[in-house]
Amino acid sequence: MQKYVCTACGYIYDPNLGDPDNSVAPGTSFKDVAEDWLCPLCGVAKDQFDAIA
Repeated sequence: MQKYVCTACGYIYDPNLGDPDNSVAPGTSFKDVAEDWLCPLCGVAKDQFDAIA
C-alpha cells in the first residue's frame, strides 16, 4: 500500500500503521480513510496529502 505525505508539515501516513489514535486501524489504505480525517500533527484536511512515489 502506498504512503502519503502531508504537504503542510511532512507527516507521512503509512497504511501499515494507520492512525490508531484517530480511529484509523492499521492496514487501512489512504483512500479508505474517512474524508473528514485530519493530519494528526497539523490538522489539515486529507486533500492536502500527496502520494509518495
